[in-house]
Amino acid sequence: MVEVTGLRKEFFIPQRRGGLFGAVRGLASRAGRTVVAVDGINFSIVAGEFVAYLGPNGAGKSTTIKMLTGILHPTQGAVRVAGFDPTLRRAEVARRIGVVFGQRTQLWWDLPVLDSYEILQRMYRVPRAVWSKRLADLSDLLGLSGILDAPVRNLSLGQRMRAELVGALLHDPPVLFLDEPTIGLDIQAKERIRSFLAEINARGTTILMTTHDLGDIERLCRRIILINHGKIRYDGALEALRRELGLPTVLTVEFAGQVPPGISSLFAGRAEFSATGATTAEVRFDRSSLTAGAVVNALNDLGEIRDIHLREPAIEEIIRRLYG
Repeated sequence: MVEVTGLRKEFFIPQRRGGLFGAVRGLASRAGRTVVAVDGINFSIVAGEFVAYLGPNGAGKSTTIKMLTGILHPTQGAVRVAGFDPTLRRAEVARRIGVVFGQRTQLWWDLPVLDSYEILQRMYRVPRAVWSKRLADLSDLLGLSGILDAPVRNLSLGQRMRAELVGALLHDPPVLFLDEPTIGLDIQAKERIRSFLAEINARGTTILMTTHDLGDIERLCRRIILINHGKIRYDGALEALRRELGLPTVLTVEFAGQVPPGISSLFAGRAEFSATGATTAEVRFDRSSLTAGAVVNALNDLGEIRDIHLREPAIEEIIRRLYG
């Protein structure tokens, strides 16, 4: 559904000169420097995937999205979205994608939400009956019935983002690009949007999402692509990344009696044990070399276990190490 090959984007930054004379000289001068925002990246996304596109600020995420949607033209490389090159066939691509930028709106600020949807229906030439049915379905999923007659400028941020999502999907695009869709939202608004995105992805919509919200990633994405300094640093499953980095899984165990004295000698250095109370202990281990079942069985042989809690490495720590 999305194919990126050798994608590169350069920006020329003119040299700024002080004073009026310097400004005039700057108009005729080509002095400056070239900044590489995206540096020869490659990836492909198959139909039905939900992919998180991650990276620190300035890594090249938004620049990539703008090239995928045809807003920017690549300096080098090739892009195909839903079978078309966005640079050469922007109109065809626009009919096959939905786009939501968290900091921008595609709706008309002073018009009621429904009027914006009417305009989008005509822009995309969606048959009226199809549009009405889809609007009813999407409005029901996101609870928009109470705000369709309100001007966009009167909506809260959470309401506007829900309205933006519906607007991006009214023409039933097979691909949806999201740039920070939950930025600035409260917990309830985020969860509603996450549930909606999970639902439309389950129905077959392919989604590529940039986000800094780690809850979005854990809740929605089976695959992450991490970009930094314009280059892809990782592309794969979150669970595989946890194993690759070797971050420990933590098992908290509560025994029926005292913590057994022989606990620290188990597994010959493949796990770290520490008593956290008279009857509780914490075990840290790498699941690539030791399974949780093996740890639990060994502990159970030492003493009766009353309760167990398993905690995987926090995604915050995974992303922090990758960015570093």
